[in-house]
Amino acid sequence: MTGEFMNQIADHVARILLELNAVTLSPKKPYRYVSGMLSPVYTDCRVLMAYPDKRREIRDFYIEVIKNSGVEFDVVAGTATAGIPHASWIADKLNLPMVYVRGKAKDHGKENLMEGIIKKGQKAIVIEDLVSTGESAINSINAVRSAGGEISHVFSIITYGFNIAEENFKINNVELTSLTSFKDIVEAAQSLNHIKQEDIKVILEWTSDPSNWGQKMGFE
Repeated sequence: MTGEFMNQIADHVARILLELNAVTLSPKKPYRYVSGMLSPVYTDCRVLMAYPDKRREIRDFYIEVIKNSGVEFDVVAGTATAGIPHASWIADKLNLPMVYVRGKAKDHGKENLMEGIIKKGQKAIVIEDLVSTGESAINSINAVRSAGGEISHVFSIITYGFNIAEENFKINNVELTSLTSFKDIVEAAQSLNHIKQEDIKVILEWTSDPSNWGQKMGFE
């Protein structure tokens, strides 16, 4: 798969997310996350579940990019909770086993952290929807590895491109491949007239220092 074709996928996926309001940009009135951090972007890929045609497109893009990576795998692992439906659709299409990893282990029964079966030595890929810090994907990677599985690749719909995510994946010896990125989203939003030219620098500045962006921009 050429770089140009990957760029086409990135743009197409970005436009789908913007069209469905799975990603919204608001540089003038930023969103406040649970952490308290202010952000010019809000992403909710769960919206895709409501649109069968679009979610199938995303599924097929996932599969195309996964196959192009050359990674060998026996099991599809989904991150809880937003990665689970995409992992399910991918596993079903490829006729492969699936597991998913909880945000934390159950406090009853067998106290499972991972649901499903992975055998020692089996290779898995992790399916995530959004990568910010990469922590939820790393949680899934550690759970699969603890169960005896092997993982070298994570695939996501979108990545914010934070340096901390890159560092986390490098430390854990895994490679991230995303269908689109925050930068692609911003470029697509500009071409669709969702944002103004003067807003682009303000929005992109967020990825370089997300924790302090709100203060730097004078919002707090």
